[in-house]
Amino acid sequence: MIKRFMTLLVALMLAGPVLAQDGPLRLTITDGVIEPITFAVPAFEAETPAAQQAATDISRLVVQDLAGTGLFREVPATAFISQVSSFAQPIAFPDWRAINAQALITGAVTVNGEQLVVKFRLYDVFSGQELGQGLQFAGTTSGWRRMGHKVADAVYSRITGEGGYFDSRVVFVSESGPKDNRQKRLAIMDFDGANIQFLTDSSTIVLAPRFSPNGDRVLYTSFESGFPRINVLNVANVGRQQLQTAPGEMAFSPRFSRDGRQVIYSLSNGGNTDIYRTDLGTGQSVRLTNAPSIDTAPSLSPDGSQIVFESDRSGTQQLYVMSANGGEARRISFGEGRYGTPVWSPRGDLVAFTKQNAGRFHIGVMRTDGSEEKLLTSSFLDEGPTWSPNGRVIMFSRETQGAGGTSSLYSVDISGRNLKAVPLQGGASDPSWGPLQP
Repeated sequence: MIKRFMTLLVALMLAGPVLAQDGPLRLTITDGVIEPITFAVPAFEAETPAAQQAATDISRLVVQDLAGTGLFREVPATAFISQVSSFAQPIAFPDWRAINAQALITGAVTVNGEQLVVKFRLYDVFSGQELGQGLQFAGTTSGWRRMGHKVADAVYSRITGEGGYFDSRVVFVSESGPKDNRQKRLAIMDFDGANIQFLTDSSTIVLAPRFSPNGDRVLYTSFESGFPRINVLNVANVGRQQLQTAPGEMAFSPRFSRDGRQVIYSLSNGGNTDIYRTDLGTGQSVRLTNAPSIDTAPSLSPDGSQIVFESDRSGTQQLYVMSANGGEARRISFGEGRYGTPVWSPRGDLVAFTKQNAGRFHIGVMRTDGSEEKLLTSSFLDEGPTWSPNGRVIMFSRETQGAGGTSSLYSVDISGRNLKAVPLQGGASDPSWGPLQP
C-alpha cells in the first residue's frame, strides 16, 4: 500500500490537491505540501562482533538519507514499544502501528576482516506485509557509507516507484581564501557532502566541472594557459587530456554527449561565440551554431536528439532549443528577466535554469517547450543548477551578499520544497551531479 500511494504522490506533487484514498495509508497533498511518510529504523543487528559500529552507522545513515528528502519523517527510537533484536524474528506489527510507523526497515550487518555485508527488509506496517524481498549488499568496511546509501536507495525506490539518488557523487569547485584572491580547485564528494577528495590543486583557476554519463571522467575549464581551455580528467587516476583549440580561441562550458564519446561546448573566436561538438577519439569538430551572438551553456536532452542553450540573439539572454546536429533554434523562455545555464532533466520533461530579474537570482524549471515555468528559489545570487540522477532534486550554488561573500551549495526539490544547504567546510560552487555508482 505504501508503494501505491507514494507513486501517486510523486506523480501528482505539482498537479494540485489530491484527495485522500481509502486504505491503511492516507496521504494528502495541498498546494505542493505533503504529509511525509513516517518510518522507523531499529538499529541494525550486528551478526558478528566486529560489525557493531558499522551496524549502528549504516542504520543511522539510512535514516539521514530518507529524512533528508522531506518525503519521510522518522519515528524516534524513544517511541518504540518493541525492539527488533534479530533480523529473523517475526515483526510485532501492532506495536509499530501503535506509534504510527507506516514503514519499518530492519537490517543486519556482518563484518569479516575487511569484508562487509548488509541486508535489509522493508515492511508496510499497516498491511503487515513485506514490500518485495529483502536485499543484500556487499563491500568493504571502508565503504560502509556506500552500503548505507544503497539500502536507502532501495527503500526509496520501493516506496516511491522512482530511482534513488543517495549512492551518487557530485563534482564541484572548492573555494578558499578572500574574495579578491579566491583559490579554486576541483573536488568530488558524496551527494551529502561526505568523503571529499581533491582532483586538482589551486595553482590555476578552474570552472564548470561536468561528470561523464557513467561518472568515470570530468570535463572542466582551466585557465592554466591564460586562456580558457577544456580538460578531460580521469577520476580514478587523475590523468587528463586537453581539447585542442587554435591559438587565440577560447573554449568553455563543456558537457559530454550521452555516450561520453563527444563533447559539446562554446568556442569564442574573433569576438563571436558559437556551440561546437568535438569527437574525443578523432578530434574532429563540428560547428553547431553560426550566429552573431553569444551562444553558450549547451545541454543535451536524455535521448541525445536536442540541445538547450542560452543565447543573446534576441537582444537579451534567453533559452533556445535546437537539433543536436544544429540548425534552426526556437526560443523557449519568454518571462521577464534573463535566463541562463539551462540543464535538461534526466527524465526529459523539464529544463532547469538560472533566472535574473528585478535584482534577484532564481533557480527555476520549465517544460521543454517553455511552458509551466516555476521558480524554486530566490536570493542575492543563485546559479548553476544540476539534476540528481532521478530528476527529483536540483543542486546549485548560492553566494552571500557583501565584500566577503562566500559561495555554498544548496539543494531543493522540484516542487520548491525542502531547500537546504549541503554541509561543507569552506566555499563551494559549480556543482555537477553524477550518476548512481555501479
